[in-house]
This record gives sequence, structure tokens and C-alpha cells, in this order.
Amino acid sequence: MKMASPAAVQASSTRKVVLVTGANSGIGLALCGRILSEDNQIHLCLTCRNMQKAEAAKSELLLSHPGADVSLLKMDVGNVKSVIKGAIEIRQRYQRLDYLYLNAGIMPKPHFNLKTFLGCLFSREVFSRFTTGNGLLTQEDWLTDDGLQQVFMTNIFGHFLLIRNLEPLFDQAGCTTQIIWTSSRNAQRSAFSLTDYQHSQGQEPYSSSKYASDLLSVSLNKHYNSKGVFSSVVCPGLVMTNLTYGIFPPILWTILKPFMWLINIFINSFTLRPYNGVEAMVCRWFGCSDRSQSRWIQL
Repeated sequence: MKMASPAAVQASSTRKVVLVTGANSGIGLALCGRILSEDNQIHLCLTCRNMQKAEAAKSELLLSHPGADVSLLKMDVGNVKSVIKGAIEIRQRYQRLDYLYLNAGIMPKPHFNLKTFLGCLFSREVFSRFTTGNGLLTQEDWLTDDGLQQVFMTNIFGHFLLIRNLEPLFDQAGCTTQIIWTSSRNAQRSAFSLTDYQHSQGQEPYSSSKYASDLLSVSLNKHYNSKGVFSSVVCPGLVMTNLTYGIFPPILWTILKPFMWLINIFINSFTLRPYNGVEAMVCRWFGCSDRSQSRWIQL
């Protein structure tokens, strides 16, 4: 395995290191761009499973942030061997890890339950259902080569495995380590069960996995806080990305978009653009000096 150069190791010992999973598009790419806008002195590592897309993302970031210190790492959080191999390389590259953004996730072949939607259209539940997707979205799932449910593996277990394998880098150089999960308003208690935590028997694996990551974040804080490691969950709201575009056919999105922009005025969780969605993910830890592009301008 290729070792990091002495210069890279030295740089990582003085610069804050930020690692983002699923960083080549959507929320992940927007997150990386806004972090660099707030702090161009960090070292940013993008972990992606597709290196061609990763290279394109890096080029885009360097175009808007010339001189930024950006590196790439191939890792698929949906594969146990890939996660372990990636963690080994990360430990070889860096002497510290200040921010770990666990953003990678999948919502495979989503289906919109029109019958449920029409049934609650004129009920008190319509607002809650519409903003959370509770009971309206189902997905398909399958077993990985490791014998785990794919959504569970990608959205939660792969990240948990990464955390455990990166423990030697936590709380180094007298600095705390922040673990930030990309959560969702679709995380519903009703979709999760301790007796079926992989959700192999249900139809809402995405909701189950997001609720499980919220629970895991609480547990991580109990275990790690005394060691200078803190875990948080942040929901970016409803953002138009490759993940959400799969919910409806393209022609239906064309019809719905004008209405969604209108709803955006009244419902703040309809952030719609990735730039808006990562606001809390960046501002909580890096501040938000870039107010020239407000939420309204980004409409």
C-alpha cells in the first residue's frame, strides 16, 4: 500500500483534517465547498467509491477554491473490506482527524405510496407526512456479499466500522474530534425495531437506518465524550439531489418543482438546494461568514 509522504504527514499534524464520505456530488460536494469557503487552511479528504467522479469533484472544488489542500481516497462504505482498507490508509496518511462527516448514503429504488398520500391529504397528518415522508416512501433492499442488508451496511454499519477503525486518530494534538452524521426527517421510530435492526423484514430501510444512526450518535457520545470525541446528527432538509430525484419520474418532478419552490417559502425544511441544506452542517463548527448568498438568493 502506498504510504503518505513525510510532507503530507507533517502537514496533517499542523492542519485540521476534515474527512467527508460520499463527497463527489449533492450534499457531500456542497458541504466540501462551503467548508473551504469558511476555512481554507484545512486539509480536506474526499472519500468516494467512484474515483472518476471523485476527480471531477476535486477539480470543481479547486476551480472555486484555488490553492485548497484537497486529497482523495477510494472507499465504499457499503463494503466491509473497502472500509477497513480505507481506514488503514487514512491512519497512514494522517496523525489527527478533527472532523469526520458521515454523509454517504443510499435510498435504493424508492417508491411513493400514492394511496397513503391521498388517504391523509385532508387529515391532520398531511403536514407531518409531507415534510417527513413518513409512510409515504418505501425502498427495495438486498443482501451484500458480507451477508448484511445493503441500506443498513451503507448508511450506518459501514460508518460505524470506519469510526472504530479510526479511533487512534481521535482527540490528537490536544484537539477534539467532531463526528457529524447526515440524518433525515424521514428517520422514524415506527420504522425501526431492535429485533430487526437491519430492517430485513420491512419496506422502509432508509428511515430505519437514519433512526438507527440517530440512536448510535447518542451512544457514541456516552462512550467517547470523555475522550474528547463528540457525535452530532444534522438533517439537511428536503434537498434535490440524485438520491431524491429517484422518488418520482422526471416528468413528474418537472410538474412538481414550481410548487416545491412555493412551499419552500412557508416550510423551512424544504431547503431544496444542496448549498442551503448544508448550512447547519457547516455553520455549527466553522461559522458562516459567507452570508452574501442567503437562503433566499439561492432560490
